[in-house]
Amino acid sequence: MDKRRLARTRRHIRLRKKIYGTAERPRMSTYRSLNHIYVQIIDDTKGITLFSASTLDKEFKGNKMHRGNITAASKVGQLMASKAVKAGIKTIVFDRGGYKYHGRIKAIAEAARKGGLEF
Repeated sequence: MDKRRLARTRRHIRLRKKIYGTAERPRMSTYRSLNHIYVQIIDDTKGITLFSASTLDKEFKGNKMHRGNITAASKVGQLMASKAVKAGIKTIVFDRGGYKYHGRIKAIAEAARKGGLEF
């Protein structure tokens, strides 16, 4: 494992000690790869994923744009916010997955806030 991946894993473990999602305030977990972005809303008390969205969803199928950039991340954040608001979830806990809060992770968070989620 290279140094950057090991550092991210350590940051994620350190963050997960403090961040916990409940039924009233679930956790919004993010993961990014080079080509795609994945977001889940998780209830940690039950251990289930309530909703998920990624650049592999059907909303992105016809689009020929690159799916691992900031514009794709903001669209995934908007999609996740719309799914959560429809289900009645207004507040969440944001889990940035050990990534630094800039770029694609920041775009996901800002789009989710603009879509109606509070965190």
